[in-house]
Amino acid sequence: MKYVIVLADGMSDRPLDSLGGKTPLEVAETPNMDLIARKGRCGLLQTLYPGLPHDSGVANMTILGYDARSEYPGRAPLEAGNLGVDLGPADVAFRCNLVSVEDDKIVDFTSDHITTEEARILVDELSAHLGVEGVEFYCGVSYRHIMILREKYSSEVECNPPHDIIGAPMWGKLPKSPG
Repeated sequence: MKYVIVLADGMSDRPLDSLGGKTPLEVAETPNMDLIARKGRCGLLQTLYPGLPHDSGVANMTILGYDARSEYPGRAPLEAGNLGVDLGPADVAFRCNLVSVEDDKIVDFTSDHITTEEARILVDELSAHLGVEGVEFYCGVSYRHIMILREKYSSEVECNPPHDIIGAPMWGKLPKSPG
């Protein structure tokens, strides 16, 4: 038997005042999804947990059968693996997003969906100026990149996801480390 699992990541969206407090999905006409639901099996699955990011990385690990509460490494190690970056047991991978800043505030966490070609130039510059032994930058796709801290650096770095701090003063939200 063959199975197809459809993950409509982000489809639920948030209620909008302009839609009378409903989500876009609630007001959309969905004949094809309705057909799939009628002909398939539907159910609910707990994919997000308190204390973990409410994002697709956690949900997808759960869908694939992992217990994200004990095995979720964060998004960056998964993306580093996708880029072919080998990580040692004491290495730490971070997502390194290129963002747009105006008046010292983050205004766009996607850098207006910068092209990968443009981003590669910036990531190469980051690597040239900030990359030292044990600190490595890898170009990903569009605004999404990876920074690796090899084992001699602290893994106790506190970071703020850029999409959580839109409009906030950038300087108070930069990564921090006790070491």
